[in-house]
Amino acid sequence: MSKLTLISFPTCPYVQRAVIALKEKGVPFDVVYIDLANKPDWFLAISPLGKVPVLKVERDGHEPAIVFESAVILEYLEDTITEKRLHPSDALERAQHRSWIEFGSQVLGDLWRVSAAKDQGELDSASQALAVKFRRLEDTIAGPFFAGSQFSLVDAVFAPAFRQLDALETIVTTGLTADLPKVDAWRKSLAARPSVREAAPADFVELYLHRLRNNDAHVLKTAA
Repeated sequence: MSKLTLISFPTCPYVQRAVIALKEKGVPFDVVYIDLANKPDWFLAISPLGKVPVLKVERDGHEPAIVFESAVILEYLEDTITEKRLHPSDALERAQHRSWIEFGSQVLGDLWRVSAAKDQGELDSASQALAVKFRRLEDTIAGPFFAGSQFSLVDAVFAPAFRQLDALETIVTTGLTADLPKVDAWRKSLAARPSVREAAPADFVELYLHRLRNNDAHVLKTAA
């Protein structure tokens, strides 16, 4: 079996996607954390985009190989660790799931805009974009997970987004899923999943909120 090492940053949601998939598949792997504000030279040498996650794959008789970009890492894991599939067997359903994975990346983009907003106007714009996407999900998900009872890669992709929202809502009431019962139930089902709970450091909430405070995030100023 290949030795897998995931290069990570403690609060990165894209890394959490890969961790969740690895834990769901039940394979051993190592995690190496780096500081994205002070990227080591060895990381820049193996990461063409200078971003995490990066998966280092070590196989007997081969030089270590590098896979980057979270969606690509998920597909690699699905192709090579076949004992537990996280994609549907039907080709059309797989394509649909891949489409919703891209949608999940757009959700993370909106969440980043929420966290990066410097004034109320920027915050309102980002929150509205997020609300529109959540309403679309309300009409799509089957429950308790995205496609029903089986946990999929789509769930692995959305779980880190909801984790950020959970962290934010420890001090701010967003109400973004309050009127969306299916999305809210999905969010809770994901939060209770062992692979999701174990995908980030135990102090994730503190680390995430600390980053927002350091960036003078306007959303924190809206707390009652």
